[in-house]
Amino acid sequence: MSVQVTIRPGALARLLRLRNGPVERKLRERTRRVAEIAKQEAPGSMGDYVDWRVEPGPRGGLRGVITCDHPAVRFTLEGTRPHLIRPRRKQFLRFQVAGGRVVYTKLVRHPGTEANPWLQRALERGR
Repeated sequence: MSVQVTIRPGALARLLRLRNGPVERKLRERTRRVAEIAKQEAPGSMGDYVDWRVEPGPRGGLRGVITCDHPAVRFTLEGTRPHLIRPRRKQFLRFQVAGGRVVYTKLVRHPGTEANPWLQRALERGR
């Protein structure tokens, strides 16, 4: 008994690009999983700003997109160099230090922050 299989490339390509087809379902599942891991890995309340979606990609394909709209996300992912902080609208900066004491100053020398690649860790863990 012989079996002949014919694969039509056009039909196969349409099947793979189908809305809610097998490829899109798998991509949705993986993108959602990576986004959940990113929410756990994100520092502070940054995980509340993580969102995901599957959208059309280049050349008719699909791509999973994970975003974080927190205003400081770039500073946590890339880190910062040492810098000076000065007041913008008032004359002094106000800080509460250990012991509940309040300190007023016109200048703070920030030591910078080390990069925290939490989104990259989420991508690696979500594979």
